[in-house]
Order: sequence, then structure tokens, then C-alpha cells
Amino acid sequence: MSSHIDPDKLDKLAEVAVRIGLNLQKGQDIVITAPMEAAPLVRRIAVHAYKAGAGIVTPFFNDDAITLARYEHAQDESFDRAPNWLFEGMAAAYKSGAARLAITGDDPMMLAEQDPAKIARLAKANSLAAKPAMDPIVGFEVNWNIVAYPSAGWAAKVYPELPVEQAQGKLMDAIFAASRIDGDDPVADWEAHSARLQKRVDWLNDMNFSALHYAGPGTDLHLGLADGHIWKGGASPALNGIVCQPNIPTEEVFTCPHAYKVKGTVAATKPLAHQGNVIEDIAVRFEAGRIVEATASKGEDVLKSLLNTDDGASRIGEVALVPHSSPISQSGILFYNTLFDENASCHIAVGQCYADTIEGGSELSPEELKQKGGNQSIVHVDWMMGSDAVDIDGITKTGERVPVMRGGEWA
Repeated sequence: MSSHIDPDKLDKLAEVAVRIGLNLQKGQDIVITAPMEAAPLVRRIAVHAYKAGAGIVTPFFNDDAITLARYEHAQDESFDRAPNWLFEGMAAAYKSGAARLAITGDDPMMLAEQDPAKIARLAKANSLAAKPAMDPIVGFEVNWNIVAYPSAGWAAKVYPELPVEQAQGKLMDAIFAASRIDGDDPVADWEAHSARLQKRVDWLNDMNFSALHYAGPGTDLHLGLADGHIWKGGASPALNGIVCQPNIPTEEVFTCPHAYKVKGTVAATKPLAHQGNVIEDIAVRFEAGRIVEATASKGEDVLKSLLNTDDGASRIGEVALVPHSSPISQSGILFYNTLFDENASCHIAVGQCYADTIEGGSELSPEELKQKGGNQSIVHVDWMMGSDAVDIDGITKTGERVPVMRGGEWA
């Protein structure tokens, strides 16, 4: 671990991940996935988990060097395969009541020099194989959480002017600040923050808009909302009855758009780090819910490959509202990591919807979910479309327009 990372704050982040993020219950197992470099955080999470009464803490680590070895030396057919047995084992753990904790922090540029076709093939193979393990997460059947730890490659991308260890320390400080770890009582701070988000959720659910209209530079979008959509944000109860905070940090309230009722243009306001590449200046046009035109000044081939993953990859499954004044936005840092960058800006996600953002959605079949407007895909990728120059109106069922955001702030 870098000597520039505060061990006391790292311990607080681990405690918040266990107590607030997962709200771990006595006897509950945890499945953890993490970059190898995040081992110091994983170890502190294990300590707090066992103090909270965890059953078994089982970590799975990935390593950049091993990933690159595959791209550089593996046989071609390797890129159409994934370890199904691993994901089936995770799915069995979740069905048995285990919680899920993911640590993000991979180098966003790790695959920048690799063959985009191989990246796309492997991503598709992994997505298909991971479906049994991802379905309980997407359906919010179990309590889950994601937090971050700065790998050397990620830190070097965010702070290229600094020596690597200093960059890791500075990025960790930014993670601490965004994750509300800097106060005297982070657990209490998170409880208060979640209550503020809940007020926004309650207002939006009371309004029950049929659509949202976005207007800004390069953006003129009419976005229908799914039938029976539910706004969510902050801490929420999973289907197992445990109230958890899935994302740390989080500044968003979100719901399910109607996959077939989106029309107009959208210009991204931040770059998107995806599959080891950075996609810049995304601009798309929707017709009847589908993206029919897509351009980018950098990484356009990666963007188009993503949108062609399957039939649902060119439709959207999530819409989220975030004020421009969010702490992550005001930090001025481009994290090149969706967990953080999405909480600096209003955003949409192409691909799979979250079933729990439709009333009774977790009990609906895929076809019933589709009839209500929920999108189906093996991908779910967020990208940012909000700024201080974007206005949003809610459109009621009678056609009345109600200001929701003006200049990127709650109206």
C-alpha cells in the first residue's frame, strides 16, 4: 500500500462498506471481487465483516498483468470463453444468502493498446457467462455494495503529473472525500445523506411523470418513463429485506426509462472509460427508443461495438438525475471511472434495466417487463449527459411541463 494512503481513513471506508453499504447481517457470507492492488482495503473489510458477525468472507482478485498476458499470448478461441463455473458458484452463493461486495479501481487504460475486436468478444463472453451471478444483483435480490481503491494505473491517469505513489495518495484522498469518509462520524453522515436523497425520490414518485425532456448544447431529448416506474436513490431494501447502500459514493436518484419511447439527440458531457478505452464526445440520436446514429471524436469503434452487443444494447435501461453542485462535480476531477463520474452528472445507461425500478418488476417475466418498457441486455453502461447548461422538465400524464432541473440544479 502506498505510504501516502491514510490507514485510518482506509479503515473507515471499510467500516462504511460493511455497515452502511452492505448492512451486513450476522451469519451472512460475503463474496468480494477486487483488483489485486486493493488487497489492503479487502483485508480491512474482512476485519469489519467478521466483527459484524460475517459467516465466510471469500475474495476473488483480478490482476492487470495476468489480463494483459491473455491478450498478448492466448489462443484466439480464448476470447470467446469465460469461466462459467465461477459465476455459477457466485450465483449459488447469492441464492444461499450471501452478500456481494465489489471493489473498483482497475487501470482505465489497461487495454488501450489491445485489439478492439478481441476486447468486444471477451466482454460479450464474460457478460453471457456472468448472467446467473448478475441477475440477483440486477434484480436487487441480495444486499450489495461497490466501493473504490486506487490502482497505480488509475491514479497515473487521473494525476499524470505526479509520481505514482503520490498520485495514489491524492486519488485515495479524493475517493475518501467523495465517499463521505472525512467527517468525524461517516456512518451518521451517510444516514443523513441517504435521507436527503429520499426526499428527492419521494417528490419524483409523487409527481409520477410520464416523461422527461432534456434541453442543452447538443441535447434535445424526449425520454418516456416505463409504465409503473419507481424512482430510487440512497439506501433501499433488497428483496431479502436488508436495507443497503449499493453505491459508495452516490449522489443520484434513478428510475427505469421506457425502452421504446425515447426520441431526440444527446451529447455526452464527460468522457466514458469503457473496456480499457476512453470514449470522448459521444453524440447519439434516438428514434422509437433505439440509437440510430452514434459518433465520438475518440473511441467511436468501441462505442459502436458496445451498441451492437445485442438487441438491447442500443436502448437505455436507466435514467439518473444528479445536481451539478454534487461534491464530485465540484471537485473538478475527471475520475475516468463510472462509479464516480456518473455521480458528477445526470446520466443514462444503455442496456439492461433494473427490475426493481418498475413496480413489482422483480416478479415479472422478461416479456412482462418488456411490455412495461423495461430493457433487456447483457450490458449496462452509464454515460454522462448533464451539466450546468442542461435543463430538465417533467411531463405529466396530462401534458403539463414541470421544471425538474434548471442549469443543472434541482428546480
